[in-house]
Amino acid sequence: VQLGWLPALGWYGPRWTVLPALALGLPAGAVLGRLLDDLLPSAFAEPWAQAAEARGLSGRTIAAKAVRRCVPALLPNLGLFVVGLTGGSVAVEQIYDIPGLGRTSLQAALAQDLPVLQAGTLALLILAATATGLTALAVRLLTGPALRDGALDSLHRPRRPARSTLPLVHGGLLTAVVALGLLRDPLALDTGARLQPPSWAHPFGTDALGRDLLARVGHGALDTLLTAVAISFTALVVGVLLGLLPRLSGPLVDTVNAVPPVLAALLVTAVAGSGAATPAIAVATVSWAALAAHTSSLLRQESATPHLTATRALGAHRWYLLRHELLPAILPSVTRHALLRLPGVALALASLGFLGLGTQPPAPEWGLLLAENQPYAERAPWAVLAPAAALALLGALAVSAAGGVRWRRRRARRQATTGECELPLSAGKLVETG
Repeated sequence: VQLGWLPALGWYGPRWTVLPALALGLPAGAVLGRLLDDLLPSAFAEPWAQAAEARGLSGRTIAAKAVRRCVPALLPNLGLFVVGLTGGSVAVEQIYDIPGLGRTSLQAALAQDLPVLQAGTLALLILAATATGLTALAVRLLTGPALRDGALDSLHRPRRPARSTLPLVHGGLLTAVVALGLLRDPLALDTGARLQPPSWAHPFGTDALGRDLLARVGHGALDTLLTAVAISFTALVVGVLLGLLPRLSGPLVDTVNAVPPVLAALLVTAVAGSGAATPAIAVATVSWAALAAHTSSLLRQESATPHLTATRALGAHRWYLLRHELLPAILPSVTRHALLRLPGVALALASLGFLGLGTQPPAPEWGLLLAENQPYAERAPWAVLAPAAALALLGALAVSAAGGVRWRRRRARRQATTGECELPLSAGKLVETG
């Protein structure tokens, strides 16, 4: 924008689509990339890959087949991203002055223009139903009869946790910023020091009212960060529980995913009034849908593995299968997915604050800081970069910490006096039968 390479306002041609597309597509693509990275090692370890390597097939060919093997588990999330990006692009449309569907629905809701709001919501519901149908059809075409015949290998073998110092570095930096900010007064005004650049007295500079940005970022973390963690944990629990019941949660996921957080916030405001809790309730209402869809997708494929069929044939009951086979295979991947979505939850909270649907001034909420300082982005870029950098640091922490989430499956052991025996299976698992 500063160099004049790309236009940042309006919607008049292909050049105007680049920056909004990057703003929406990079976070979604990063999440899908990490989910694919989570599945690929097990795909390369499957017998077909080893046989292909023994036959002399090129590594590029094997890699392409491995990606194709992992795609069915990712397609449900890709369909949700299509709908979520369309309905959740209100903040991007507002920033780039784009007359899109999300912004039109928001303006209609604020103006109480019910026909336009109903038309926008109906369009999102139709898009959600179409995307879900197409992804379900694509999954069936890619998996073929293997899903029906229970001939899929598990893509969720136990692995050692990834060792990295990046989570400690990111967590230490974020903790230091918050701790130093908490020692300062976020509401102290100094009109003589308006929009001051970073200095020893104000490491992050000051805003348009002379308030210390480090103090406001640190105190705002208590609102944004803690709320995002609580919402992510709630979404993980609800998503896993509903994902284990795909017939019940399937239509509900499609409906909830078609409602962007902004419209959910407007509904909450209409029912309970505006306030600091409005963004949290709105984001929590819709954030579990992607995790439920991911859980259902993994459950469907894990249930079609031969070792589960053999365990079931040996007399294992449903609770045993769920506790010792399905949940240990599904939970680590879904938990990593929830961690990857933690920055998105924080950004959704910040977006609602940016649009004026959440915490009101002078509260130091990160989204509100972005909204307050956006008019001064060219004159004092540090006023916008400070809360944006805090959000980016939170994202780096969540992504780097997600790689260390693993679950070692425990072998079930019973005494002979209980009348149960242990039988080894081909995969090295143990099952108990009466």
